Order: sequence, then C-alpha cells, then structure tokens
Amino acid sequence: MIPVITDANYKSGYQIWLRFSDGSEGVVDLKNELEGEIFEPLKDVGYFKTFSVHKELHTLTWPNGADFSPEYLYGLTRPKAA
Repeated sequence: MIPVITDANYKSGYQIWLRFSDGSEGVVDLKNELEGEIFEPLKDVGYFKTFSVHKELHTLTWPNGADFSPEYLYGLTRPKAA
C-alpha cells in the first residue's frame, strides 16, 4: 500500500514539504505539474498556498477541487534512479 499524506507545509514558490504515513518526508516542486484547466488557478502562488490535506483522501487539495493523488506525490519525493 502506498503511504498517504499526514502533514504538509508550504515552503516557497510551488514547493510543499510533505510527510507520509510511513514516516518518509520530502519537498515536492509542483511548478511543472500545473497543466490543465483545474490547475490554472494554482499558477497564482497566493492561491497555490491555500492547499490543505484532505481528511478522508489524505492528499493535497485546493478549494477549487484540484488535487494530486498521494501516490503521485509520494513518487515525486522519492530519489530518482541514476
């Protein structure tokens, strides 16, 4: 089972620090992930900062309904193979 998000804090720009249920943590930079109509409002950093960790979905969500799956975010925090 892929860990889910338990905590998140805004860092800067489009970066968010995440902690997962397996204890791992890392910073994701979502600047290049904001493609599509639902993500358009998130390109405004002020709006981007309005994210929260959804209590039932255990992932980042925004007031307009935008979200990323916890599996996707977990993958972004993992070291890339050389």
